[in-house]
Amino acid sequence: MNTTVQEIEHINELLPKLSEPALLEVKDFVGYILEKQKKHKAFVDRVLKAEKETPIRFESVEDAVKAVFDEAQD
Repeated sequence: MNTTVQEIEHINELLPKLSEPALLEVKDFVGYILEKQKKHKAFVDRVLKAEKETPIRFESVEDAVKAVFDEAQD
């Protein structure tokens, strides 16, 4: 945790030295990273939820394909 606080303080010291266009780039980049992190978390949550579900078994490939088409029509 201490390293993170030091890194944040260092970044805060550097930000006032940047030009306005550079600050806007930093802002956009941080927003991009946050969105990417949010999407990754949502993906991980979906995968973990899917892993908990009971697997579906079919008697044949035809039954599996029929189930896919039936679901698509709903």
